[in-house]
Amino acid sequence: MTSKSPAAGRVFRLLTLGAFAAGLAYLLIGEHRVHLLGWAPFLLLLLCPLLHMTMHGGHGGGHGPDHPGDRARPPAPEA
Repeated sequence: MTSKSPAAGRVFRLLTLGAFAAGLAYLLIGEHRVHLLGWAPFLLLLLCPLLHMTMHGGHGGGHGPDHPGDRARPPAPEA
């Protein structure tokens, strides 16, 4: 009698779930393309605050070294 390892069962489940999700996404995009394209501008606007926060590193970053709250940089070593 052969027994499968738990990792093999996990891989099979993940592949099955991934194939199911890919098929579902294909059908949803194919059948509802008009609806999805109608929402695209709003989704782009909703992404703006998220991108802004991640690009600036939250509310503590995004300003230059002249900002009064910044720590002073150590002097560069002379060559």
